[in-house]
Amino acid sequence: MRFFVSGMPGVGKTTLAKRIADEVRREGFKVGGIITEEIREGGKRTGFRVIALDTGEIGRLAYVGYGYPRLGKYVIDVEGFERVAIPALSRALRGADLIVIDEIGPMEFKSNEFLKALGLVLKSEKHLLATVHRRLVDRYRPLGEYYWLTPENRNAVFSEILGRIKGLLKEK
Repeated sequence: MRFFVSGMPGVGKTTLAKRIADEVRREGFKVGGIITEEIREGGKRTGFRVIALDTGEIGRLAYVGYGYPRLGKYVIDVEGFERVAIPALSRALRGADLIVIDEIGPMEFKSNEFLKALGLVLKSEKHLLATVHRRLVDRYRPLGEYYWLTPENRNAVFSEILGRIKGLLKEK
């Protein structure tokens, strides 16, 4: 089963993905994939990092600066992203009960290797929880269950998705 979560920036998509990953792991299941977090300096967002859920390895996804490829004010560090994300997704495909991808978005799409890995994940029978950039919702909505996260519904969405995933994993 695939679960896709979208919403406005700052609504809690990454937090939801991390909380579900932690809870599923506490139940004794293997969780793999990636989480993307903001890098902040002096209260300002200066970039993004990617973290492998199984190893904790960290790579840089984007930073404010000069260079290419770009997305808005950010330079995408394709090599830094791929160094962590691609092996993490490969390991998740081989051994995880749940794959988490945070986020499927325009920055990540600058990596052809990520697009290939995402394709393999989507073709697999693995359970998937993915956060999706709001502009890409229509592309992923037909591929699984879709949730639009808001401050008002985020606790209910967390409980619903977690309950569904735990139920699916216990059926195995």
